[in-house]
Amino acid sequence: MSQDIYTRLAKRLDTIPNGFPKTKSGVELKLLAKMFTAGEAELACVMRLTPEAPEAIAQRAGRDLTSTKSLLMTMFGEGLIRGNAAEGGLRFGLMPFVVGIYEFQLGRIDAEEARLVEEYGETIAKEIMSVEPALHLVIPVEKSIPFEVQVFPYEQASQLLENSKSFGVRKCICRVQKSLIGKPCTHSTETCLVFAPVEGAFRMAPDIRVITKEEAFRILRESEEEGLVHSSANVREGHMYICNCCSCCCAFMQGIRRFGIENAFAKSDFFAEVNPELCTGCESCTGRCQFGALAVTDGVSRVDRRRCAGCGLCVIACPSQALRLVRKLEGERHIPPKDQKEWMVRRSKNRGVPINELL
Repeated sequence: MSQDIYTRLAKRLDTIPNGFPKTKSGVELKLLAKMFTAGEAELACVMRLTPEAPEAIAQRAGRDLTSTKSLLMTMFGEGLIRGNAAEGGLRFGLMPFVVGIYEFQLGRIDAEEARLVEEYGETIAKEIMSVEPALHLVIPVEKSIPFEVQVFPYEQASQLLENSKSFGVRKCICRVQKSLIGKPCTHSTETCLVFAPVEGAFRMAPDIRVITKEEAFRILRESEEEGLVHSSANVREGHMYICNCCSCCCAFMQGIRRFGIENAFAKSDFFAEVNPELCTGCESCTGRCQFGALAVTDGVSRVDRRRCAGCGLCVIACPSQALRLVRKLEGERHIPPKDQKEWMVRRSKNRGVPINELL
């Protein structure tokens, strides 16, 4: 009975545009059983992506309202579902596994769960990250972009922060997970920025440290200095977070480095270009590049356009100012979906998964 409910939940999560692919080993079912009780899984199976009042969920589940409200609050506290404040009370909705449930397991993940995630990782990379549009978009370092080049708001991390009223920071779940399986990362752990257009958004949020706008900008700058890649949701509007990623831990970047899935990350609309007359072949850029796009040949750094994600970290690392970011030609540019709704429509179409019943 309990195994059947996790199979049902896995199918439900796989109908979400992000995906939750099946494996031969059934590791995804073990992962769900680790995260959800059988009762939680059963309730999640009848939930929708659009947050609803507990009354609607209880009616669909054939449960009494009091116990349903209690279970929904428990699941929300465990990071298994989303909860939104609305007129008349909280509303609850289903979340994708990534980006979603997994990222909210900071307070619960242990070595066993970390091992299961690692085992599931290759399937996630090959099945989830090989579908367009990608889940994440690279945001270039702003000071690596020439002053005269027009930059859109979604290409500026500072602009995303500037327009917000609440700020918080969380530990990177990817680095926490790697540490739990004995593969710790040398980079800072508390680097995932979250922000909201309303004040006080993170006062009650678990595993989020409330910070000021000034501290958010400081973390952004320090992440650049560490050589971490800025990324966020692959949309033009509605951003809520900025990840600062490394290729040793980030699942998306490992999709590129380990499995050769070029669109695991949506690249920025820039690429690095070398001025050979200024380049000294010092290799400062090659050590900074997280995508393996730079190599020094015959004393000059060269860029592999196919691998370059346009993050700009090499530009700010170059002591001789031999590197710059160049805007791609119009036919090469990636125009992200307008918002999350458009992203879901495109993604579900490419996966052949109708989402009407989930909305």
